[in-house]
Amino acid sequence: MNYYALITGTIIIILFSWFLSIKYKRYHGIARFFAFESIFILVLLNYKVWFTNPFSLPQIFSWILLIFSAYVVIDGYLLLKRKGKPDSNFENTSQLVTSGIYGYIRHPLYLSVFLLGTGVMLKDMGKVQVILGFINLIAVWITASIEENEMISKFGNEYKEYMKKTKMFIPFVV
Repeated sequence: MNYYALITGTIIIILFSWFLSIKYKRYHGIARFFAFESIFILVLLNYKVWFTNPFSLPQIFSWILLIFSAYVVIDGYLLLKRKGKPDSNFENTSQLVTSGIYGYIRHPLYLSVFLLGTGVMLKDMGKVQVILGFINLIAVWITASIEENEMISKFGNEYKEYMKKTKMFIPFVV
């Protein structure tokens, strides 16, 4: 593993995940760091086999998850920008978004992080990769749970009612 890339990338992820969240008093970014860091390490471990054996079942599932992850993050981001009326940071919305993908799940951006991590993990599923995939899952869950409390503080009963109508990550399931 390239340790210079690991150190540099980790510093960037810390700056992105922690300092922006702390600046806006939204502490979910601290937990989100572990999701992004696990994905980053998975990429560093698996980039050499990214296109190896492209028609194997794990590779096909990997690409499906990676493509779906891209769709979910783009759709969720654009809805937040368009309907959430954010101020300086797209996450800092002033309007609760409940349409589009947000009409089914509350955390499409975190779902995309989980799908991305799982897709990268499937490129080469060694023990370390599976552990990192599990860390990604736990970190995404904790991040979303922290953010739910932040949204209840921000939007109050409107968010509590929204929680009753939607699931966290998978429509009609979880």
